[in-house]
Parts: sequence; C-alpha cells; structure tokens
Amino acid sequence: MDKRKRFWAFVALRTLANFLIILGIVFAFLSFWPFVKEELSYRWDRFFGRENTIAEVIQGNKEEVVKQLPPIKATPVNKDFSIVIEKIKVNAPIIADVDSTSYRDYIQALKKGVAHAKGTAVPGSVDKPNNNVFLFAHSTLNFWDVPKYNAVFFLLRKLEKGDRIVTFYKAKRYDYIVFDKRVVEANDVKYLTSPSKDPILTLQTCDPPGTQLRRLIVTAKLDQ
Repeated sequence: MDKRKRFWAFVALRTLANFLIILGIVFAFLSFWPFVKEELSYRWDRFFGRENTIAEVIQGNKEEVVKQLPPIKATPVNKDFSIVIEKIKVNAPIIADVDSTSYRDYIQALKKGVAHAKGTAVPGSVDKPNNNVFLFAHSTLNFWDVPKYNAVFFLLRKLEKGDRIVTFYKAKRYDYIVFDKRVVEANDVKYLTSPSKDPILTLQTCDPPGTQLRRLIVTAKLDQ
C-alpha cells in the first residue's frame, strides 16, 4: 500500500513539475512574442527593400531639381494631428498638450496614441521662441502591458540618420529627417525643457523597452 501511495505521489509531483515547466515556457513565449513579432516584421520589410526616398523632378529645360515630399503608402489615421513612420510601421494619432509631469494625464494619453508635450511646438513651427515638437510614447515588452499602452514606439531604436518621420497637423503635412539618436538617463529632461530655434522634432520612449531605466531620444529636423 505504501508503495502505491509513493508511486502516485511521484506521478502527481512529476505531472505538476511538467505542468509548471510548460507553463513557464508558454509564459516566456507570450512575454517575448510582441518583441519577436515586431522584429520579424521589421526585418522582413527591410529584406525586401521597403525604403523611403526623396523624389526628384526635372522641370522643363531648366534642369532645375525640385525636391518633393515622397508619397507614403500608409493612410494616416487622421490629418488633424498624427504621426507616420513607415520604416517602423508607426501610424498613430497624436494627443495634444499632454502634461508630461502628470502621471494620470500622460498614461491616459498613451492609451490612445502618441503624447505631445504641453508647452512644446506643433509640427511646422519655424519662427517661435521654441520650435521643438516633443512627442513621447510607451514601449512595452510584456504582452499584458500592450492593452494598457499604445506601444507605438517599440521599434524607435531602429531609426537612423536620414530616416523620414511624417507628421500631420491641421490637414497639412510636415516631414522631419532624423539627425541624432541617443540613450540618456531617465532624469535627463533637457531635451524636453530646452527651447530650440531650429525647427526640430524630438521623439522619446523608454529604453530598454518595457523598463524605466533610461530614455531613448530621437531628434529630427524639419525638411523645408
């Protein structure tokens, strides 16, 4: 009788152990799946050469090269206030005038799209005391956080110098070209608070994704 009890106890423990192992594998897969999916999608697009290039048009016999804004394949979610970055499949509304010091306010904004920091410029601004358009969004690695946040800047780190960022504001399109990318400390707020005479766009998200350790800052200049 004791043998039978020990045998069934062993079976129960082994079953429980196997169940916990399988549960751990499933949990790990779900945790990293958003990251893996975005990475695979990005690499697929890059492999097949989806690039944004500047169109050039020769006018008549003058041989004058006129730079035009290249067409985008994505249909913007709106033209009132939105951002499109085709390289990393960003197409999201921008929530205007979000208080970046208020956790409640910016968390609510991040559920809907990209947050525009209150007090910073709007796209196309060139002659204001501050022409820095500051936008921030969440990046999350865990599947359980995705419904809570609109993690549109998950692949922001893939942007490089020369990449194009398209913004829409009040039915007009304003493009910015990336010229700088850096990782800074979480308490480094000069990119938000320092005014810029140059017309620039600053994008910020968490780095590494899903953490609060540091901030990834991407800066772009208005394509005029």
